[in-house]
Amino acid sequence: MPETPLDAILSATRARIAGLQPRAAELARRAAAAPAAPPFARALAPGGKSGTVGVIAEVKRRSPSAGAIREDLDPVHHARSYERGGAVAISVLTDGLHFGGSLEDLASIAAAVSVPVLRKDFILDELQLLEARAVGASGVLLIVRALSADRLRALARVARENGLGVLVEIHSEAELDQALAADPTAVGVNSRDLATFAVDLRLAERLLAHVPASLPAIAESGIETRGDVERMARAGADLVLVGTSVARTADPEAAVRALCGVARKGRG
Repeated sequence: MPETPLDAILSATRARIAGLQPRAAELARRAAAAPAAPPFARALAPGGKSGTVGVIAEVKRRSPSAGAIREDLDPVHHARSYERGGAVAISVLTDGLHFGGSLEDLASIAAAVSVPVLRKDFILDELQLLEARAVGASGVLLIVRALSADRLRALARVARENGLGVLVEIHSEAELDQALAADPTAVGVNSRDLATFAVDLRLAERLLAHVPASLPAIAESGIETRGDVERMARAGADLVLVGTSVARTADPEAAVRALCGVARKGRG
């Protein structure tokens, strides 16, 4: 079988993890000493924006699917603008090779905003969880397609033990069962097929309906307009995670504000 884009990303991630092994003890110390971050779950409840779809806005410079998005992006400026625009959390791509991100981006953003910050990366190892905790992340993304069922549950458990919220991402009904077994803080439904990078919002519409109403459901990928947010709300999304459309703009505050305020419709 030919190598997929996801295969290439995971291969590079494993090489990056190998380089972390000599720093395992240091990372454990730093994670244990890090001050408590805002709870990721705080971003998932309606809270002060009762009844509306929460917007998680993402900081990224490029992606394998879109290419260059905004290579000159100032992560702190964007994150603060997102927060002023009404974002309930900030997602930070920390993969450098494919997305132009870094842990330094996450650390600087976590120090600059009051909302929870999510580490979005291809998490395969507990050391990456310690990295996230050490630099101020409130939560991490775990991707079902990238992990065995046992590894997913183990990483979710270690994340919780380190005070990190767990967003588990799915792309099929079969993956939902694995996600639920990991006891996630929230379930993310990714409209993008990581094997091909094709986006299909109809898939999200179908899968969102199957996420238990007791769990926050987050629609990911392909969301650019308020109409897209309304479409995901009708399908049952509690939140949307929006990246390219807000990262590339010269006015990220206005871009996020334009997506906020859509009424939640609920599920079940």
